[in-house]
Formats: sequence, C-alpha cells, structure tokens
Amino acid sequence: MNLYIQQRIFTWGDKFSIYDEAGNEKYYVEGEILTFGKKLHLYDLRGRELAYIEQQLMTFLPKYLIYRSNAEFAEVVKEFTFFHQEYTVNGPGMDAGWSVHGDFFDHDYEITDGDTVIASVTKEWFTLGDAYEISFGAGVDEIAALAVVLVIDACIDAQS
Repeated sequence: MNLYIQQRIFTWGDKFSIYDEAGNEKYYVEGEILTFGKKLHLYDLRGRELAYIEQQLMTFLPKYLIYRSNAEFAEVVKEFTFFHQEYTVNGPGMDAGWSVHGDFFDHDYEITDGDTVIASVTKEWFTLGDAYEISFGAGVDEIAALAVVLVIDACIDAQS
C-alpha cells in the first residue's frame, strides 16, 4: 500500500494532509505553534489523535518521542555519524528496533527492521510544498511508520 504526504503551505505551523492511492484524504497532521521544540499531532478524519510526536530538548543529538494512546510508543534518535545520517527507532511499543538509512538530502530513504523493509520514502519533486510517497511493506503498522517519517521530515527541516 502507498500513502502520499502533502505539506500544506501558507499556514501557521506545520500542517500536512495524507492521501491514499485513490487520492482520498486519510489522515492529517497539525503542528503546535509557539512551543519549545517540535510538536506534531497525527489525526484520522474524525479528529481522533492517532499519534503525538514531541521533540526532546537539551539532548546532544536530535531525539523525538512518539506517543500513542497517551503512552510512549517509541523514540527516534539521530545517530552520531560523520559522513551520512542515520536514525534508530526503539521503544516499548515495538517488538524490535528499526533503523532508517538512505539519502536524506534527496528525501529518499528506507525504514527497516533488520532485513525487512518497513517503508520506503521518496520525495515528489516539482510540487508546491513538500510531498512524499511512502510505500509500506506487508502487514506494517502504518501509523508507527508515518510517525517516523514525520520525525525524519522534522529533522531534515531543522537542518535547512
């Protein structure tokens, strides 16, 4: 299954719409404004919060916590590397850790669980605002994978 993330432009704060393969809106994301650190909320179309992402401040490397049902689900940490970027995803809500690797400057990367591809992300070029295509592996928790993609986007955005 594929989903498409489209950043809304001309808005206060971070706002994204997430579409299915037929072009129907499936989820939306709203960021809080006037806060210390990035805070994002992932909602379904009925307005129910599916995930909450919060940037942890006062850390040496970027670190974000992902909450589901008001409980910590996972943490995403940017690893210390010299020539490339790499992220790890671990937490109480996950069976095993995930790693994120690829070409982050071109927004082309994969989230993997060992040898299994959880999701592949590619940037759609020549669009108004950022747009991404996410291809999920079979049986993947798409909310967890979407939350990780939103964290990576926040990290990349903070670097530019």
